[in-house]
Amino acid sequence: MNKIILLVLLGIGSAAALPAQTAPVPAAHTTLHFDKKGVLRGRGTGDQKIVLERKAARYTLAGVMPRASGTKDGLRLVFSDKNLRGGRITYGLIPYGQHTFPTAVLRFTAEIDEKGVALLPIHDDLKEGYDHTGWRQAGFGVIGYRLTSAKGTIVYEGKLAFAATSAGIEPRPTVLRGPFVSSQTHHSAVIWYETSEPVRTCIKTDAAPDTFFSRSPLTRHEVTLAGLTPDTEYRYTVCCDGAALPFRFRTAPTPGSRQPFSFAYASDSRSGYGGGERNVYGTNAQIMQRIGALAVRENAAFVQFTGDLADGYLSRPDELRLQLTNWIHAVEPYWHYLPFNVGMGNHESLGWANVATGSIVADGFPYDTHSAEALFAEVFVNPQNGPHSEDGSRYDPDPYRRGDFPTYAENVFVYTYGNTAMVVLNSDYWYAPTLKNTRPIGGNLHGYIMDEQLRWLKNTLAELETDSTVDHVFVTVHTPPFPNGGHRGDCMWYNGDNSHRPWIAGQPVEKGIIERRDELLDLCANRSAKVVGFLCGDEHNYNRMLVDNSTPRYPDNWDKPRLTLQRPLWQFINGAAGAPFYAQQKLPWSAAVQGFTVQNALCFFDISGKSIRLRVMNPDTLEEIDRVEVR
Repeated sequence: MNKIILLVLLGIGSAAALPAQTAPVPAAHTTLHFDKKGVLRGRGTGDQKIVLERKAARYTLAGVMPRASGTKDGLRLVFSDKNLRGGRITYGLIPYGQHTFPTAVLRFTAEIDEKGVALLPIHDDLKEGYDHTGWRQAGFGVIGYRLTSAKGTIVYEGKLAFAATSAGIEPRPTVLRGPFVSSQTHHSAVIWYETSEPVRTCIKTDAAPDTFFSRSPLTRHEVTLAGLTPDTEYRYTVCCDGAALPFRFRTAPTPGSRQPFSFAYASDSRSGYGGGERNVYGTNAQIMQRIGALAVRENAAFVQFTGDLADGYLSRPDELRLQLTNWIHAVEPYWHYLPFNVGMGNHESLGWANVATGSIVADGFPYDTHSAEALFAEVFVNPQNGPHSEDGSRYDPDPYRRGDFPTYAENVFVYTYGNTAMVVLNSDYWYAPTLKNTRPIGGNLHGYIMDEQLRWLKNTLAELETDSTVDHVFVTVHTPPFPNGGHRGDCMWYNGDNSHRPWIAGQPVEKGIIERRDELLDLCANRSAKVVGFLCGDEHNYNRMLVDNSTPRYPDNWDKPRLTLQRPLWQFINGAAGAPFYAQQKLPWSAAVQGFTVQNALCFFDISGKSIRLRVMNPDTLEEIDRVEVR
């Protein structure tokens, strides 16, 4: 048996909010400045004055996580978020170790009073006849709970551990989120989880006789298991206080292995209509739970999910942190076993808002604490092998200093599984949602791949082209090069208007959106023989199209060079993971579109050597929607 190496990578807490007046304005925003009172001001496209703010949060992750104390008969919970007052907490035991996918069996409800206090009578509620986990004999249990507002909206689902003592019931530390398996390779994986308080934990695995013990109390735990055997199932158990959480995962096959496997793909799971689990504050947990279950049932090796996990467009990091955490909780039972590899979309937007309109205007800075990119890297665990940032690009007003742009860490990356590579791009980096009206302030365009990211893609595809272990390359990017329903006016088309482009330091960049789209197509179709196509979202539907040189791709008045495509390239759009649907629209390439549906959908790509088959299933009904031989 290979020796296993276990390394603690990271233990972090929430970043403290900085006063606005202490945040230096990045040089890329030349028209922004703080006045003497610390108010951020700038100019719009018509030279109108704009005042920016961090708009207030409705809920935050800290606000929905209670301060717990013990009583003679149960637990006393105090919630700091005032919007929970008058709401309810519904709770029940979690049967860890009894089921493959342990989830809370909700059974009892308590009111949250006008002071934010809820009393859980553990002894009376979870008595004999309702104790299905044996907590009374063990003297320890873990409950899951659901918070609903006074209006009945589901806000959050969390966990609490408790123990029986001679004085009554006392709260105990527990694993709040996870454990999860991420950054899976043929010889390693990262196990990560978050605990309710700084605490030492341990991981037992059958990969080695030694048990990993954390060296110091942490709330965020990331452990790399290295020296593993390819294509091997490993059992692991995370121990925290009195809880033992047993799960398993499988390593990837040896690079270049042509043995068959499948992976799943979807995007766009922000909240839907109809209430209940369709909107667990910001995310459609109902569809995501079914997507997770279906991915496991179909034996997917991993799930790639590219953007718009939650509603977003927020200013406070801890509010977006809550929405992304709700998404994580929806797929948590399945993420114990297989990786969910996540990319960014426009709804992960976090930044400064226009006081007059409430709209997000610019990515949040300081970039290391308040940008969408930094928060994304904090919340998720992805490979760290992408570009650094747009610092040093030819448009950087101060190319010798870092910090004028946010990071690409863990939002642009590449990974391989067997004979297949996945390149994850970010078409909403440094995103300025209202750029048309705020060009002097600056920012990036929805759908635009900026220069340093494009340069990294060029180099990455060139390396994969010469890698004999890789037969297939997928490029996943939230915004499709060819929108078909709901985003005709943006993505990489903008109704055929090439004038749309990023603005940096008060000036537009050289290449417009359609020119940049063509550069992306050139890299993937003409300079690579391995790229299968694009896995996209943004539009809340499923469809596919095979783009070749005969496919209409330009507006009638196009006066610039037209790219010749030397081979066909697929575009798969699957933004049907629960967000409100978009129907098909008429576009120049509509004749090439096939399989269009607004049903909820999950794509399965079945890889078998040099062949690829696509199956698309509705996770709600289990109906097969589409099937096609891709290669």
